[in-house]
Amino acid sequence: MEILAFGVQSDEKPLLEKAFAGQHEVRCLDVFLTRDTAPIAAGYEIISTSVNADLSSAVLQTLAAGGTQMIAQRSTGFNNIDLDVAERLALRVARVSFYSPYSVAEFAWTLALAVNRRIIRAASRTRDFDFRLDGLLGRDMHGRTAGVIGTGKIGEAFTRIAHGFGMKLLGWDIVENPACAGLGMEYVDKEQLLTDSDLISLHVPLLPSTHHIIGKDALAHMRDDAILINSSRGGLIDTRALVAELRAGRLLGVGLDVYEAEAGLFFLDKSLEGIDDDTLARLVTFPNVIVTSHQAYYTQDAVDQIIDATVQNVADYLADRPSDNVLVPVLSR
Repeated sequence: MEILAFGVQSDEKPLLEKAFAGQHEVRCLDVFLTRDTAPIAAGYEIISTSVNADLSSAVLQTLAAGGTQMIAQRSTGFNNIDLDVAERLALRVARVSFYSPYSVAEFAWTLALAVNRRIIRAASRTRDFDFRLDGLLGRDMHGRTAGVIGTGKIGEAFTRIAHGFGMKLLGWDIVENPACAGLGMEYVDKEQLLTDSDLISLHVPLLPSTHHIIGKDALAHMRDDAILINSSRGGLIDTRALVAELRAGRLLGVGLDVYEAEAGLFFLDKSLEGIDDDTLARLVTFPNVIVTSHQAYYTQDAVDQIIDATVQNVADYLADRPSDNVLVPVLSR
């Protein structure tokens, strides 16, 4: 059987082809699944999609009409999928429930340290042989307070690193993680965490209850010299409200690996044509802001685990086996 994979990165393609070798052919496309590209899937029973795929009702209907019966998403998040419509159309949908939490946690800390120590500005200066220290003053993380919103596997990994720095630990989640509590984390309400933290990192999934969890009111609770990091989902932050705070001179720095309107932008080269997103264009102009293109998960270890899980999801579908990765459990063979 030939599987069609959308949104495959150049580094990912040989790994995906190797993983399916001897089992199935895989056709890798660098284009993302959208309303415009969905007709390409006609005739493919199984397709694989990336985190920024458009799996809204209209796209799912096009896929089903073209004969697609199984969607294997190569990500943990699935907020881009209309699961109710998928179930109605009898489309089996599976995701990757787990991959290396260290990939995202370590990258979140990369952003935090780069923002704190002005690494981007410093590296840019030295390329021009400007070795001044003006404007590069950072601060010790040791002894300061890290606020972790979401203490699941990734939040726990982030917390362990913060503990290694010798930071005070505050956490907020609907369920406390005993491993984090064992490191000395104090669970508090969200407002206290925002008020008392020097560094705030987001590690919750994007759900209706967490959409814009960092909005105007939450930002008002944060210290003027706080650092905000988001390596989870862009929709957790109200970006317009964040820009307003930055324009007012608040926050020591912001590190974002995700953006709420990243679909159609991230993973693509827009350097020649530019973008018409005024909010993102303004955001990247702030000298204390670093924006990266949803790369926190992108390590050899994590990508290998994502691909292995995707191969297993396809095998489970073909064998009509249940799996914890299945979001819409339709038996189709």
